[in-house]
Amino acid sequence: MYEPEITVITPTRNIVEAGKADDFTLLLNMLNRQTYPYVDHLIMDNASTDDTISLLKDYKNSGYINFFSAPDTGKYDALNKGLIRAKGKYVAFLSCDDFYHDITGLADVVNAMEANNADFCYFPSYCVMPDGQAFLFEPAVYNVFQVMPFPHQACVFKKDTLARLGNFDAKFKMFADYDLMIKLFLNKCHGIYFDGCIVTYQISEQAKKHPTQVKVECNHIYYQEFRHLFPLNENQLDRMVEIAEIPKPLLDKLATCFPGDEKIFYERYEQMYNMRLEAAERARQQERQRNG
Repeated sequence: MYEPEITVITPTRNIVEAGKADDFTLLLNMLNRQTYPYVDHLIMDNASTDDTISLLKDYKNSGYINFFSAPDTGKYDALNKGLIRAKGKYVAFLSCDDFYHDITGLADVVNAMEANNADFCYFPSYCVMPDGQAFLFEPAVYNVFQVMPFPHQACVFKKDTLARLGNFDAKFKMFADYDLMIKLFLNKCHGIYFDGCIVTYQISEQAKKHPTQVKVECNHIYYQEFRHLFPLNENQLDRMVEIAEIPKPLLDKLATCFPGDEKIFYERYEQMYNMRLEAAERARQQERQRNG
C-alpha cells in the first residue's frame, strides 16, 4: 500500500545559546513517537556559531534528523531552502520550541488529505504565550482576509501546491506565512479541516516588539495580493490593516473564494470588523485618558 512521506522543516539559529536545547529535544522526541512511519525531519540551520551544530550532528548520527547549515536571510528564506530539499509529498513547519503533542496526529492528517485529495489541512492548536499561559486557537478561515486564520504550525501542506504558489515570499520577514495563507484561499486551493488539536506552538513576541514593521508588511501584503481585484488606495489599505475594513467591491470578490458559504463569510467579516473597530476606539479612549 502506498503511503506518502511527510517532511517536517525546522529552522534553527544558536538554539543552545538561546536556552532552547531542551525544547528542541522535546520536539524531536515527540516527532519520533509519531505513529506515522514516513516522517522526515529536516533542520535548516542559519550558520549557528554556538554549540548548535554539535547538537545537530549528534541527533543526525542517532537517526533523528537531517540538517544543513548555511547563512540565510531569515526564517522564511530557511523554510524555502528546506522546501527545495524536502522529499515528502506533504510538508509541515515547526519552530525549535513547538511540538506535536498527539502521537497519532500526522497519521490522521495525512490519511484525511489522501482521502480528500487536499492541498492543505488545518486544525486547532494550543498557543503558548511568553508568560507560559496557553489557549486553544480555533481556525478562523472565513476571516483569512482580515487576520491570520491559523498558525502555519497548525497546517500540513501538499508540497507541489506550495511550489505552484511560489512558496514563502521571503521579503516579508515577519508575515510571509500570512501572505501564503491569503494565496491559498485566493487561488481556491482545496483545504480541509481536521477536528483534532495535535500541535502546541510558542507565540512569537516579534510582532509586539516591531508594530511598525507589522503594519508595513500587512499593508504591502494586502496591496500585492488584492491589487488585481480592486485598486486600493493608501487610506483603504490603512483601514484594512488597522480595523479589518474591506471595501465592499473587493469584499464581494473575496466572497467568491467560499462558494456556497458566502453568507457565513459576510457574517464573520462583519463580526471581525466590529470587534476591531471597538478595540480601536478603546485604544483611542485610553490614549486620551493617558494624555488628559
